[in-house]
Amino acid sequence: MMHLRSRYFLLLASPLLLTVSLRAQAVATGPTPSHQEVDLAVTYTVQHSNLVSNPTFWQQGGSVELSTQTYRGFGIAANIAGTNVGDAANSGTGLTMVTATFGPRYTWYRPVGGARKKSLAIFGQGLIGEAHGFNSYFPTPAASLTDYNSFALQVGGGVDIGLSRHIAVRAIQADWLRTQFPNSTTNVQNTFRVAAGIVLRFPPH
Repeated sequence: MMHLRSRYFLLLASPLLLTVSLRAQAVATGPTPSHQEVDLAVTYTVQHSNLVSNPTFWQQGGSVELSTQTYRGFGIAANIAGTNVGDAANSGTGLTMVTATFGPRYTWYRPVGGARKKSLAIFGQGLIGEAHGFNSYFPTPAASLTDYNSFALQVGGGVDIGLSRHIAVRAIQADWLRTQFPNSTTNVQNTFRVAAGIVLRFPPH
């Protein structure tokens, strides 16, 4: 289990460390033009979750994410994701979860090719918000509930490959998601989330 968590940590830390390194390199080599645009990403999402510390299970779903780059790579992002499993960890109980998170993002952006229409964007972000779980079982001191609202923390990053001025492919996005649903023990869940999909770009005219 510790080996699995270490591997997840390395996967999550890689895009963040890379964006910091690229930012430092850009500062060292001098100022670069500010890139500004609004992105709308639609992705297929899977996540490795836990009811308590063990056992774990997979959920599938999708997400919609709106983000902006405003000044030298810094901006904000808002993410809404929904995932579902019919039988969580062979418990006989399913789980549907919707998360809505919002927060800062840094994006390292570089045009690729002579036409400058293709591009590479690597981003890291830290988002907070709320998770809503339903169609499930949440034991609380007062009663057992079928739905519950929890604080959500989402930290991670990803890579977008621009195919044109307005279309990109999100090759990968990896996030650590922390929620606090009641589970009769720690009341904490750590989830590893992976997504990929299409990005619609809206640069200024």
